[in-house]
Amino acid sequence: MAVSLQLQHLERPGYSIDLFIPNAQDVQDSYLLQKQADALVPFPHWTKLWPAALALGDFIHLHPQLVQNKNVLELAAGLGLPSFVAARYAKTVCCSDYLEAAVDTMTQSVQHLQLSNVTCKVLDWNHLPDDVTADVLLFSDINYDPDQFNQLYRVIQRFLSQGTVILLTTPQRLMAKPFIEKLLPFCKQQYEIDVFHQQQHTPVSLFVL
Repeated sequence: MAVSLQLQHLERPGYSIDLFIPNAQDVQDSYLLQKQADALVPFPHWTKLWPAALALGDFIHLHPQLVQNKNVLELAAGLGLPSFVAARYAKTVCCSDYLEAAVDTMTQSVQHLQLSNVTCKVLDWNHLPDDVTADVLLFSDINYDPDQFNQLYRVIQRFLSQGTVILLTTPQRLMAKPFIEKLLPFCKQQYEIDVFHQQQHTPVSLFVL
């Protein structure tokens, strides 16, 4: 089943932005069809705009000096919101995801926003090419699968060893606490952000590594 895209206009504190988001009903219908064939098929979480992505976008808007004239990479970008905010200040931005459907959706947003300094690419943090580098690495809501925590930690160590600044946002999940505690020795700054979206308040933690 084809999933249609809707252009959504977001009004955030101090700025606004448009981006394409898959139609929620289409996503649900497609997922239920796939689930009939494979009960273990995962829900396509990339199709939703999550509070942690909004928190990261808001933070970049408030602290543009962190990405000013820098080469920025976002891994597991989903819909790419933080990348698009960063593009207003950065030299270059690569927004990536391991799913082609997510990359195709971000590409449409980039074209609509006319962001000439942004590229969209399929990248999987389990198989990152050696030549992938960045001045600033963006992560939002990536620590939800404990089976991936060790690999994620290795990826973070790799970029930190190259001198990359990492901005990471996460909802305050209990299961992710051990992963976050492993990162604290690298933490330069930490913020607690209250995200208001769709009539809900969500506490999000932001770490500058």
